Amino acid sequence: MLKEFTEIAAHELRTPIQPILGFTQHLRDKVTDKEQADYLEIIDRNTKRLKKLTEDILEISKIENNLFNLNKEQFDIKEFIRNLVNNYKKQVETKNIEFEFVDFCNNDSLFIYADKNKISQVLSNLIGNSIKFIPDEKEVGNITITIEKKAQDKGDKNGGNAANFDNQGSAIITVKDNGIGIDKDILPILFKKFSSKSFQGTGLGLYISKRIIEAHSGKIWAQNNEDGKKGATFSFSIPLKNKENSDTIWRRSIDRKEIYDKN
Repeated sequence: MLKEFTEIAAHELRTPIQPILGFTQHLRDKVTDKEQADYLEIIDRNTKRLKKLTEDILEISKIENNLFNLNKEQFDIKEFIRNLVNNYKKQVETKNIEFEFVDFCNNDSLFIYADKNKISQVLSNLIGNSIKFIPDEKEVGNITITIEKKAQDKGDKNGGNAANFDNQGSAIITVKDNGIGIDKDILPILFKKFSSKSFQGTGLGLYISKRIIEAHSGKIWAQNNEDGKKGATFSFSIPLKNKENSDTIWRRSIDRKEIYDKN
């Protein structure tokens, strides 16, 4: 009953949020008075926070009720990240944050077969957290996103079982910042629900990110920077398996099931 109520409440919250955001933006384009513009900025910012919370609650409801589906497609993860980074550069123009994308894959395309929207959600959570925890008074904030191709190593703690990768290895995406870092009390439970000491978040984003990456047979992990600098580094792996291989595995599973049913 609690899960059903939570899902209904989250859906009902979504209905008024969108028009609030829409009309707030409409008024901001028309208002010339600075004080009124500041009020509208506060409304806009807090409504977006409420929208994000509502979406997270709905996502967790789907995860815990086994309604979590992936709509996979094949795409170049490097090009995808470049576009995402460019969008964030525009969003933080008022904040002194420098973005850098580092490609360790020799400029070759790197295709994965995954749910593009879900991977975007994970990257947005990680980059959003980096922005959030870089103090405003910091002289220069730095966020570096790197990608590399890693050959599958059986038993690798960050890669999982070799069978998950069709022997093609994995893409490792890392988001590193020079913010305040991860609280030592939170670090051991970082990817659990409500693991946050921050007034700016609920601790749901990383839990959802973990479930998304694991649904893709990948891994996600984090640590505070060890190079003598403040900040944190989040990394996740995504198997490099193409659509053809994935469909073949799926067909084999169906064939095995049919044989089992006949016997």
